[in-house]
Amino acid sequence: MNIKNYTSTVEAGRSMAKIEELLVEIGASNINKQYADKICTGITFLLYDQQLQQTLPFHLKAQVEECFAILWQDVKRPRPDTRAQIQQQAGRTAWRILSDWTEVQCTMILLGQAKPLQMFLPFMYDMKTNETLFDKVSNGKVKLLPG
Repeated sequence: MNIKNYTSTVEAGRSMAKIEELLVEIGASNINKQYADKICTGITFLLYDQQLQQTLPFHLKAQVEECFAILWQDVKRPRPDTRAQIQQQAGRTAWRILSDWTEVQCTMILLGQAKPLQMFLPFMYDMKTNETLFDKVSNGKVKLLPG
């Protein structure tokens, strides 16, 4: 399998902490984690946009279940504990990939190659509907794409 971090040994909590550090470095505030069944599913934060002169909410989600589905496909002969092991690996992998992605986005912002809104726009978050801008565009609630 040629997927980045699919064998990561970095615990999900360490990757989450790295994401928080990176977000603080670019000026994020009110960083919060969301949980389902005692498992962290995402990180929500606020960023002030200089151009808009407005504080905007964003939500980053680790796609653990989607990662699990891909990793599970590679299992040929599962043992009784294989499912739990793959689930743990999926958490480590998904959070590590999100941490690496966030590091690249924040580096571009810190080097003046991009603005925060440019990097995080798809993840702008509507707390009332629990949806990102990407969610709204992809399910047809917001029309931004031609055709």
